[in-house]
Amino acid sequence: MAEIIRMPRMSDTMEEGNIVAWLKKEGDKVESGQTIAEVETDKATMELDTYTDGVLLHIAVKEGPVPIDGIIAVIGQPGEDWQAAIAASQGSNGAAPPPSASSEKPSPAPQPVSGEPSADEASDQRVKASPLARNIAKEAGVDLGQIQGSGDSGRIVKRDVEAAMQSAPAPAKAPAPKPVALVPSAVETPAPVTPAPSFSAPVSEGGAYEEVNLSQMRKVIARRLSESKFSAPHFYLTVEINMDKAIQMRARLNEVAPVKLSFNDLVIKAAALSLRQHPAINASWLGDKIRYHNEVHIGVAVAIEEGLLVPVIRHADMKSLSQINTEVKNQAAKAKDRKLQPEEMQGNTFTISNLGMFGIEEFTAIINPPDACILAVGGIIEKPVVQNGQIVVGNTMKVTLSCDHRVVDGAKGAAFLQTLRQMLEDPIRMLV
Repeated sequence: MAEIIRMPRMSDTMEEGNIVAWLKKEGDKVESGQTIAEVETDKATMELDTYTDGVLLHIAVKEGPVPIDGIIAVIGQPGEDWQAAIAASQGSNGAAPPPSASSEKPSPAPQPVSGEPSADEASDQRVKASPLARNIAKEAGVDLGQIQGSGDSGRIVKRDVEAAMQSAPAPAKAPAPKPVALVPSAVETPAPVTPAPSFSAPVSEGGAYEEVNLSQMRKVIARRLSESKFSAPHFYLTVEINMDKAIQMRARLNEVAPVKLSFNDLVIKAAALSLRQHPAINASWLGDKIRYHNEVHIGVAVAIEEGLLVPVIRHADMKSLSQINTEVKNQAAKAKDRKLQPEEMQGNTFTISNLGMFGIEEFTAIINPPDACILAVGGIIEKPVVQNGQIVVGNTMKVTLSCDHRVVDGAKGAAFLQTLRQMLEDPIRMLV
């Protein structure tokens, strides 16, 4: 019997996968363990392997987003009826048939109503549709009752609304609708089935715009940080640290270290040791309870073209500065190549975001859930400082601790920063 290949859950936060490319084509022989496609998740581009021997009979979705457990392919023996296999699968779980891969466009949908509201809102609410599809249809003035859904059990999903919007005829000699009526907001822009942007025409004469469809990663960044910012009551604590001794120590260590240590390595090590002394900061909010971690795993924000990835340095308090440096460099390189695996970005108990290398003097960061705190690190600035009653040239660095007030109180956050400052202003403490 032919086997149905479905979109697997490749990370804990994944809701859908975006098929980037197929490495096999219909009719190709495949063996268990072979990679057949590349799938973009919210965290990385990953290889999709098959655990079935046979022939790739059918590719259900050539390119684009597929929800978790959605049908993407059928593998079986030569000549097997893949359609019967899909029908049997649908009969067992009640799922609707997937969009055909043989056509570059979604299946034809009836023309949407333009300019007129839906006939009956109550009727519209009875239509099976995802929340995102409803929002897009509402903004575009599309009647959900006139759309045939391609999701599970005929549920209307974003690609169905998009197809209806694309097929809508332009009104003859009618004034152009306002952009807000036709263009979803950037956060809600649906990823199309085809690579081309869905909307790229000029808004009005003399003006144009460009839209870039959201990657899986950007969708999750937008969702998670919005949830964090608007659900966790943030407060911020800033201290200025004298980095003169840290600069001297780094120079001496780099004379003997096997790798060239950075100031970020010193910050990570100092933060890790400070967390050991202040376990209330090394904590997570879990809704109905607070988890205080016995191990220190620090997430280090890495900027890539599409946003941020946060690889995790595990047991950072137990690692040497050279080990931290090597691990951060290796994981940053993997992040930029989108080759980090989900397990390398999970389990953080605290997060550090450093923008000092970009000339940023001071900033605040949004907490990376479920962490209770995140440390925003600015650049080292040469400036006049007062030492022993005299004005001298010094090197200072500002750091800001963002705290979830549900977990951390101001006094505890301040105590942590005091210890961190002591570590960096007298870095010999980190070696004791």
